[in-house]
Amino acid sequence: MKLEVYADRMSQPSRAGIIFCKVNGIDYTELKVDISKREHLTPEFAEINPMKQLPAIVDGKFKLFESHSILIYLACAFPGVADHWYPADLFKRSKIHSVLYWHHSNLRRAAATYVTNTTILPTLGHPSNQQAAAEAEKLLFSSLSKIESFWLKGDGPFLLGGNQPSIADLSLVCELMQLEVLDEKDRDRFFGPYKKVQQWIKHTRNATSPHFDNVHIILMKVKEKLTNKPLMEANHGGARDIEKRWRSRM
Repeated sequence: MKLEVYADRMSQPSRAGIIFCKVNGIDYTELKVDISKREHLTPEFAEINPMKQLPAIVDGKFKLFESHSILIYLACAFPGVADHWYPADLFKRSKIHSVLYWHHSNLRRAAATYVTNTTILPTLGHPSNQQAAAEAEKLLFSSLSKIESFWLKGDGPFLLGGNQPSIADLSLVCELMQLEVLDEKDRDRFFGPYKKVQQWIKHTRNATSPHFDNVHIILMKVKEKLTNKPLMEANHGGARDIEKRWRSRM
């Protein structure tokens, strides 16, 4: 049976998994689970992932959820995936694991919370948590600083000094793409001090071209809608969909 990928492209981890499959020529069927319609909460989807989160995969009789675990499985289970994505060398793998664990408790929490409370909710006319936004801003700057000074330390342009991207590069760069919905001034404020981070994002996008940009089209459409406030106000249904899908990303 063909690999099944359950995803909503509004979800950062979903985008990372889809891009990985496309870049590595993995034959799969993408099954959309629309977060805005709460399809991830249905009993039917709970049979795939009891945690009711995205993404999830089914490979034959094998079911798996949690995005980092999915990326590791895809890198190991399918022939033809280049070693640099998830090296066979135990020490290199362990270093990649350290980046992935750090990601969930730092960058992921910071980016999602900041964008939600400074851009998504205000644009849709809802109150935001300013304290949460301020705390997320500090954590986001701290995370970018750690990437710049520590995770990108080395001769290569990718995390851990690699000359080619790993699953960690893909996962973290997809995370940072959320900041595209911020206004230009805010994005420059975050990324301006971190030249190595800027170059790393560019290198990762180029290494996964054209799939990276194609999969992120949905995020660019959200950005366009958020910058067109009159259109958002006229399209209440579309605004509610954006809010639901943004709040529910996994």
